Amino acid sequence: MEIRETFAKNLRRLRQSKGLSQEELAHRADLDRTYISSLERSIYSPSIDVVDRLSTVLGVEAADLLKKSH
Repeated sequence: MEIRETFAKNLRRLRQSKGLSQEELAHRADLDRTYISSLERSIYSPSIDVVDRLSTVLGVEAADLLKKSH
């Protein structure tokens, strides 16, 4: 699995576990909802700054968004 796919799966899982919609996550991270959707579908690769913003909103370490599940 590519790192982009790993990030996408982790982002969706963590967002849903926090009970956040894509729209609410986007609002809290000051991003566009369509960008969140694209990240979750592995269309775009996030910058390190975006990874940091999203991890802060989700209350996890940035590395948690990039960890591969075994």
